[in-house]
This record gives sequence, C-alpha cells and structure tokens, in this order.
Amino acid sequence: MRLTHFCYFLLILAAAGSGFLPYPFVSWCLLASVLTLLIYGADKMAARKAWRRVPESTLLVFGLLGGWPGAIIGQQLFRHKTQKQPFKTRFMLSVILNVVILLAAWRYGVY
Repeated sequence: MRLTHFCYFLLILAAAGSGFLPYPFVSWCLLASVLTLLIYGADKMAARKAWRRVPESTLLVFGLLGGWPGAIIGQQLFRHKTQKQPFKTRFMLSVILNVVILLAAWRYGVY
C-alpha cells in the first residue's frame, strides 16, 4: 500500500470514528488535527532519512479537511515546511478557506 493511500485510510477511519462519539464535529476536528500532526512528524522523519515522503498535496488536503491546527503545530514542532514559500502560501490559503467555511456554516446554522 502506498504511503498516500495509508494516510487517506487513516483519515477515513478518523471520520468513521468521530461519527460514534458524542460531538461528531468536534471529534472530527480533534482527530484530523492529531492525525495531521502525526503525518507532519512522519514526513519530517522521512525527509531526514531519505525515505518515501508524504506528497505536499496530501498535507494540504489534510489541513483543508480540518487538520490545520495540527498542521500548524506540526510545522512549528518539527520545523517542517516552514521555509518552502509555495507550500506556505497554499497552506495559508487553505486555512483561510477552511475558517471562512466554518464561519459561514456557523452563521447559517448548518451545524
């Protein structure tokens, strides 16, 4: 199984698991953030050891799907993806988009 497929498999498990918890949305955000943090750590370790890396697109998708708090913590904790300007720009745009969607959903009572 490719590394990317494994990451998405874990994301699907987190989504399914959050559905069984008392507050599914909060649980989803928490699980997605922890998973994203772990993936940033694994990618940093892979970068140091010259192993197969997690694609940037996967890191961006995880951040966009609610894992951006974990991504921000992972970037600072592991000093990973903090200097690569194209990634930082796309990441910040995905965070802004996520926050705008969350605020709109809250404003219009979607959840």
